[in-house]
Amino acid sequence: MTIAFIDLAAQQSRIKPALDAAIARVLAHGAYVMGPEVGALERALAEFSGAKFGVSCANGTDAIALPLMAWDIGAGDAVFCPSFTFAATAEVVPWTLAEPVFVDILPDTYNLDPQKLEAAIVAVKAEGRLTPKAVIAVDLFGQPADYPAISAICQRHGLKLIADSAQGFGCTLNGQHPGHWADVTTTSFFPAKPLGCYGDGGAVLTDDADLAERMDSLRVHGKAVKSDIAGRTFDHDPKYLNMRIGMNSRLDTIQAAILIEKLSLFAEEIVLRNQVADRYAAGFAGSAAKAPTVIEGGVSTWAQYTIEHPDRDGLAAHLKSQSIPTAVYYPVPMHMQSAYSHYPQGAGGLPVTEAKAGKVISLPMHPYLDAATQDQIIEAVRGFNG
Repeated sequence: MTIAFIDLAAQQSRIKPALDAAIARVLAHGAYVMGPEVGALERALAEFSGAKFGVSCANGTDAIALPLMAWDIGAGDAVFCPSFTFAATAEVVPWTLAEPVFVDILPDTYNLDPQKLEAAIVAVKAEGRLTPKAVIAVDLFGQPADYPAISAICQRHGLKLIADSAQGFGCTLNGQHPGHWADVTTTSFFPAKPLGCYGDGGAVLTDDADLAERMDSLRVHGKAVKSDIAGRTFDHDPKYLNMRIGMNSRLDTIQAAILIEKLSLFAEEIVLRNQVADRYAAGFAGSAAKAPTVIEGGVSTWAQYTIEHPDRDGLAAHLKSQSIPTAVYYPVPMHMQSAYSHYPQGAGGLPVTEAKAGKVISLPMHPYLDAATQDQIIEAVRGFNG
């Protein structure tokens, strides 16, 4: 039997009639880009996450770039973020000509260390070369960062806060979504994400009406929006009036239609993911495999189930021999990669990030992982004596 690392087919078979009907509706009305389903999805995402506004876009990378652009972050500015993350988190910062400042992580949750964050901000201010402007906190592997602490730091230093929830959309802390603390929450709809489509897509959630309108402009080539044309008249369609430098980051309507159907069972799937995570944790108790720690009061969406093992590579080879797939996120932290190694780091470097990069390994995780298959995985991990 082949074990799926992420089983998208099981979910698809469950809701296939609804998906087929949703796609057929889009094919019938023909509004293939930014059609009516896009607006409906944006409203549904906002309602689900407790935000006032949703702005969809082409992918999760653009979702992080849009608020940075809307805030006019640019040359001479500093944006603080972890190094233990996917490239997109840091990649968007140089797009604006600002510089990422890499900050170390907590050893238990792998998320941004608030104390190291504040130390990095203070150091950048003292140096005077860059102006601190924003923080990007990552909900790594599906669980929320320490938003109460990070938000308090941002408020003390006058910084904007982005919750990069590409892996963690739907996660909560003390019953609140990250947007309760962050200025914006961004997410990705890449197929492997907990809420993923069948192509690519992303979204930004916020309570700021002006920011949402500005991002709406930026995602469509800087088009004129309501506030731009208020009290003015034009002899042509105002959509061809470009008020700012933007990008082409529109969501395909078919993907929005698919996501609407998948969102309808997303809350249930988060519960199922947590049941799978609980079985893993119980199965690894007392073994060499260190089960992940979730922040107190946090509910993870478990984009990945990531354990630590002293012989990570040996374990990966052992599991591969038993046809059990694994993955390593992320083997080379951002600050150690050639494209990013010249950017600033927080005081004291990133020793926790570097240590964890050599120990973590992710196991199959999805809402439909049955107990028998999971027992097979647990037994194989426990049986490795490397």
